[in-house]
Amino acid sequence: MPNRPPARGRLVLDTQVWVWAVEGMTERLDPKALTAIEQAARASTLAVSAISVWELAMLVKRGRLRLTTAVSSWIEASLRPPGVRIIPVGAALALDSIQLPDFDHHKDPADRLIVATARRARHPPDL
Repeated sequence: MPNRPPARGRLVLDTQVWVWAVEGMTERLDPKALTAIEQAARASTLAVSAISVWELAMLVKRGRLRLTTAVSSWIEASLRPPGVRIIPVGAALALDSIQLPDFDHHKDPADRLIVATARRARHPPDL
């Protein structure tokens, strides 16, 4: 049976993985990660945390990342494929981010928010 994204939920990309995937830098991705991304793209279940938009803009602003287009244009183009969406960061995710197990492992607040977003997106609460 081939690996598939979860029946429910979305695959949330880390900021750097998002850049590599959009820019076609697949050699930087682990083959299993690339397969998961491709499967989620086909299933229209790819997502990016809103904090990644901020992090991407900050990397460009600080000169640590160069894009061939303006940040807003790059983001807009990256979201064109059907099923790719940005997950907003709200109060519940902010709280989740400080309640993650192994708090000291993810010291970067943006990374903590991405992890919390991914956990929630993979297993969304039943409403």
